[in-house]
Parts: sequence; C-alpha cells; structure tokens
Amino acid sequence: MEHGAAAGGYKDVILFLATAGVIVPLFKRLKLSPILGFLAAGVALGPFGLGALARSLPWLDPLTISGETEIAELAEFGVVFLLFMIGLELSWERLRLMRRLVFGLGGAATVIPALLMSLLAHAAGQSWIASAGIGAALALSSTAMIMPALADAKRLHSDVGRAAFSVLLFQDLAVAPILVGMSLLKNDPAHGGEGGLGVLLKLAPAVIAPAVILVAGRLLLRPMMKSVARAKSEELFMAACLLVVLGAGLLAAAAGLSMALGAFIAGLLLAETEYRHEVEVVIEPFKGLLLGLFFLSLGIGLDLGRLALQPAVIIGAAIGLVLLKALVTTGLARIFGLRPRQALEAGLILGAGGEFAFVVLNQAMGSALIGREAGETLIVAATLSMFAIPALSALGARLGKSRAALPELPALTGDEPPRVLVIGYGRVGLMVADMLDRHQIAWVAVDRDPKLAESGRKRGHTVFFGDAARGDFLARIGLGTAPAVVVTMDAFEAVEAVVAAARKARPDLVIVARARDARQAARLYDLGATEAVPETVEASLQLSEALLVDLGVPMGLVIASIHQKRDDIRKDLNRPEALGARVRRARDSGA
Repeated sequence: MEHGAAAGGYKDVILFLATAGVIVPLFKRLKLSPILGFLAAGVALGPFGLGALARSLPWLDPLTISGETEIAELAEFGVVFLLFMIGLELSWERLRLMRRLVFGLGGAATVIPALLMSLLAHAAGQSWIASAGIGAALALSSTAMIMPALADAKRLHSDVGRAAFSVLLFQDLAVAPILVGMSLLKNDPAHGGEGGLGVLLKLAPAVIAPAVILVAGRLLLRPMMKSVARAKSEELFMAACLLVVLGAGLLAAAAGLSMALGAFIAGLLLAETEYRHEVEVVIEPFKGLLLGLFFLSLGIGLDLGRLALQPAVIIGAAIGLVLLKALVTTGLARIFGLRPRQALEAGLILGAGGEFAFVVLNQAMGSALIGREAGETLIVAATLSMFAIPALSALGARLGKSRAALPELPALTGDEPPRVLVIGYGRVGLMVADMLDRHQIAWVAVDRDPKLAESGRKRGHTVFFGDAARGDFLARIGLGTAPAVVVTMDAFEAVEAVVAAARKARPDLVIVARARDARQAARLYDLGATEAVPETVEASLQLSEALLVDLGVPMGLVIASIHQKRDDIRKDLNRPEALGARVRRARDSGA
C-alpha cells in the first residue's frame, strides 16, 4: 500500500513536469501567457476535470492528479519564493522612498474595496464578521500572477508597474494583520474563544517573530553568506539561499504569520548586501518552478461542478469583483497622479482576486467565521477572476499607451543609469575603477572573492559577489544598458567565459579584457573582445619606453613609437576574420 502511495506521488510529479515541459512552451509559441497553461492543465488534470471521468473510466486515472492536498501545500512555496525575490529587488531604502505609494495608494486600494465588498456581503445576508472576512479576502489581488504578467509585457518598470507593485506590496504586508485579526475574532468569547490575556499571549509570537527575523538577519545573514561564498561551492551557496528563504518563512509561520511575509523580510535584508544578484540567479529557477506548481494547484481547485450548479452566481460574483476593484483602483490611481489611460490599466490588472484570498477564506471557514457554502463559492469566483488576469493585463497594456513619467515614482531595480561593468575587483580592477571615477564615469564591479566584494562595499563602492560568466547574472547587474565591460580577472579561463557570455548577450558592446600573453589575446579576439590587453606585451612596451627615455630619446618620439608598436601588435592579434575585428568594423561603420 505504501509503495502504491509513493507511486501515486511520483505520478503527480511526472504530470507536473510534463505540463511544464510540453504545455507551457506550446502556450508561449501561441503567444499566450504560460500562466494560462498551468491553470488550464490544473483544471484538466484535477478532480473536477479528468479526475471526475476517471471514476467511470479507470484508464484515465494515470492522467489525473490524485494528491491535491500535497500539491497545494508545496505550491504555497511558490508565493513564498516570489515574495522573497520582490524583497531582494526592493530593499529598505526603496521601501522608504515608495512609502507614499505603498501606504497611500496601496492602503486606499485595499481598504476601500474591502469596505465596499463587506457592505455588499452583509446586504446579501452574511453576518458582519463574515462580511468583514469576505471583504478582506476579496480585496487582495494576485502578486503571483500580476508581477510575471507585467514582466512579460515589459511594463514592470513603467509608471503603471510601479503603482501596481506598490498596491500589491501593501496587500502582501496586510495579509499578516488580516490573519491576526481573524485569530482575534476566533478567540473572541462570543465565538467560544478565551479572549483577554489568552488572546494577547497567543498573538505575542506574531509581534515578536518579525523582530527576531530582522535582528537575526542583520547580525547573521552577511557573515553566513560570506562564509559560504568562501567555500566556492555552488551547491553550498544554493543550500544557504534555500535555508534563508525557508527558514525565515517557517519562523514566520510558526508565529502564526504568513510564510511569504517572513521570506519578504529576508529578501529585504539580503538586498542590502553584495550577494543580492547572485542569490537572485540561484533562486530564480526554484521560484519559476514552484510558481508553476502554484498555478497548477489553482486550476486543480476550480470546482467545475459548483460552477455548473451556480453559474450565474459565480460568474456574476467574479465579474462584479473585477468591476468594483477596477473602478475603485482607477479612481485612486488618478488621485495619485497617473494619467487616465495609465490609471485604467492599473485598475484592470489589479481588479481580479488573489492567491491570499484562498488563505484568508480557508482560515475563516476553518474557524467557522464564514459558512463553508459561501466560502467555497467565493473561492471559485476568485479563481475564475484570476483566469482573466492575462487578458486584463493585455487589454490594460493596449489601453494604457501613455508613458509619461511620474516624478514622484522612485526607480525600481533595472532603472539605474548605464554603468560600465568592471569584472574583477582586485588590484587591476580597482585601478581601472579609480580611472573611471577620475573621468566621472559610473561603474559597478563584480568579484567571486567575498573578501574583495566586502572591502569594496566598505570603500563605498557598488560591488557585488557573483559569477559574471553567467549571462543571467550579467543581465541583473546592468549588462543591457552598460556602455562597456572591462574584464580584469587573473583567472584567464574565467576571463574567456565572461567575454563569451557578454558578447553573446550584447553584439554591440565594447569589451576590454586582460590577457596573460599574446596567444590568449588572440583567443579573446576570436571570442569577441573589442580590445585584449596582454600582460607580457604591455610590460615589454613599458620597459622599452623607460629605456628609450633614459637613453635620451625625445619623449614625443618614444610615445609615438610605442603607440605604433602597440597598434601593429593589435592588428597581428585581432585578425580580420576574428569576431572582435568584425565587431570593431561594425561599430566604426555605424559611427
């Protein structure tokens, strides 16, 4: 029996991987959101899809997901990892700068719809307590679906994207107080709870846990990540990243808070360190896979039978939810400075329900604050509205074509001005950076040695720990807008890997690289370096210059001859058929 259960679990995993490997690429090829692919697969493979038919057609059983509960529990980690990544991109300083939008627009766009939907629920016959829970649950929008949708549409860093992000951030922060408030209602003496001091004692961990995460993070995170980075093991670094995310989430959960809130705080703390971008690259695959599982679990939970029994009620509730939230958010966005089309786009994308509605409604039903019939009907309506998010996002992007910048909206990650990338922060890299400073050219450095990255931070420089040979890491530190990359490392195999990765990502980029000798310089030109500087050649030229000057040759003639010799050597090394030579010719012809 245990063997059969294990086999069933493997079957669910295989079905999920098949969804990720087959259906999602198909949706991308059709230019549809992969989110829809996971949702549709969940509906088809779940107990209300093929699962319902498998009772009479047993041969369909291998094509159905049987462990819905286990998948739902694992899928929650998708939202946890998403909030952690949002924290990494935000940082405490950006949170402070965005306080007007987060706590102003975000607060109003959450509280006002919650109050209106509470009134509607009460008018429909629900008690005031049930109405409050319903309003709070349905007011929350879907961070897990809206953020990827904005990113896919390249709207994440637009004014609409920032406004939507601010609303979603406030709502994510509000989940913990909502759950705590429901615990208060659950423990109220009128509902059979103990009340008084007992409630305070039960709520104390919810107050203490965030403080513990903050203090422990400030004291322990950087030393721990530094120690792991010194080991120079990608596996250990990955394990440390997972420990941070899951440890902070589980600590928050143990205190009765949202796991996502704990992970978000951990992300904020790591955002201030030199390990931020490397952590992003390591965590991204886990986030993508677990979010896919999360969307699959949403589709599994869509009770098509209930929808068939109450189509008018459920579809009407879903449409009403979207319209009410969209209208309120559009009006508030106008008040906070967005232009009409931008405000409408923000309203549309924030109009649907969110994943935390399931958390709130399930807790409310478990505490008998909301009747199970009403709660499950609202969950189906919220899920149905979430199915519309990709379409609402596309419609909003089409309508909101005005791109005028709002001065009060601070930049998010990826909006920094173009900076030269200095790969390697040793003695050579530091000297290059100093020369860039002298000419007032902005730069950012990367090094695989955590000591060097930390020393750069202490000097007040922007230095990150990470592997610059990976294209996704280079993209996160600004390769897309960088005017040039200079590779100064003494690990020459790594130099070649960085040059190849940078040239693959940016065919037009200026790449200057340090080489051991003339032979490696020629190899770097073949890989696409615009300039390769061999150490042995430069040392010979400097010796020659010093000798000639000391022998009495006029300085002007010496400098001219050295420049001529350097150009001759470069022409010999950078052959016309080399990629570096072709890039230079293309740049020169373009100029």
